[in-house]
Amino acid sequence: MRQHANNWLELADKVEHFRRDILPADELNELRREKKGLRALVAEKAEAGDLKLSIENLEGVLRKTGGTFYPKSTTIEYIEFFLVAAIVILGIRAFFFQPFKIPTNSMWPSYNGMIGEVFVEPDDEPGTAAKGLRFLTQLAISHRIDAPISGEVRIPVIRSYSSQQGGIRDYLKPPKTKKGRKWFVIPTQLREYEIYVDNRPIPITVPGDFDLEKVILDAFFDGAEKFPMPANFPAGKGVLLPTGKSVSKGDRVLSFDINTGDQLFVDRLSYHFVKPSVGDGFVFRTDNIPELHRQMSGPKEQYYIKRLIGTPGDVLEIQQPVLLRNGEPIEGADAFASNAALEGNFPGYRNLGILDVGKQFTVPTDEYLAIGDNSASSLDGRYWGTVPAKDVVGRPLFIYYPFNSHWGPAP
Repeated sequence: MRQHANNWLELADKVEHFRRDILPADELNELRREKKGLRALVAEKAEAGDLKLSIENLEGVLRKTGGTFYPKSTTIEYIEFFLVAAIVILGIRAFFFQPFKIPTNSMWPSYNGMIGEVFVEPDDEPGTAAKGLRFLTQLAISHRIDAPISGEVRIPVIRSYSSQQGGIRDYLKPPKTKKGRKWFVIPTQLREYEIYVDNRPIPITVPGDFDLEKVILDAFFDGAEKFPMPANFPAGKGVLLPTGKSVSKGDRVLSFDINTGDQLFVDRLSYHFVKPSVGDGFVFRTDNIPELHRQMSGPKEQYYIKRLIGTPGDVLEIQQPVLLRNGEPIEGADAFASNAALEGNFPGYRNLGILDVGKQFTVPTDEYLAIGDNSASSLDGRYWGTVPAKDVVGRPLFIYYPFNSHWGPAP
């Protein structure tokens, strides 16, 4: 009961300190009198009954003098609760553990980005219960495209020349970007691709970080690694590539799910006390990487994750498929050895950009160099250079979602 009395005295002190300049003198004196009486009883270790009576008297005075402090409405209590919770969450996120979602597959197979899962036949599509379970465990979003007219399905493909990608390549026609909403509230960027039935374009809208090309190859070209373009087709030109699949109006043209990328907590604390180590998963801001902004559209301030391969003073070189650091095969992460041995799904390190064939790169002071584990399909430091030390955020700590084989401590 004494502890209960002290809680009431703390509230009464708060009311007096915040409201004494606006309370009528008689109410302020009454509040002080009841406080003094209850405080004396607490000091004397009075009986519970006496304390209870004094608390009730003080409570009656607080009803008159408490303003917004007492009594509080349920609405005010909820607002305060959520405000305090938000402050705590933002503090934890800013200084300790930040949630982060892997958007692309530049770090595959160490981390999964968004993955497209194709259902070639309608019978392969998950039913209602399976869709619900897949949404809960994989955050799988369904995309079902039906034919507006009858005709052959055709894919718009462009042949282009890229010196960094090693010559001529065939690409799915680049999408349009447009603004959208995530969860109907949060502003986000979307991509709008097109495929054709006969000569009618069908728009397909996907998240801004999702590349539809592999879905198209899996759905219409039996999972081939590249499009079967006509021989001697000139670079810079586009073509509506026949798939050999004809559909009637209302038939399913394309069916796929987009499964979410790995979501993890990033340790933002450690790098305030120890320097990043080669081999660490490496999360950083892109604010001060001008070459990246030149090559990529979108906001300047983004968060990327790659594998740290070079600290200040390191000399780096790629002799496919091996990455060399200071003249020796790089060590510090299982992904280094797996890439060098072309083990499992690791594609090996590829010569590109500042680490092209025969080139060596020395990491400048107060800079770091990072590249993706999926070297064959990663926009990374080979293209746009180093990361300033001030933009280092932290290292991956724990993959908390989705519930797949990657769940657990981050590699």
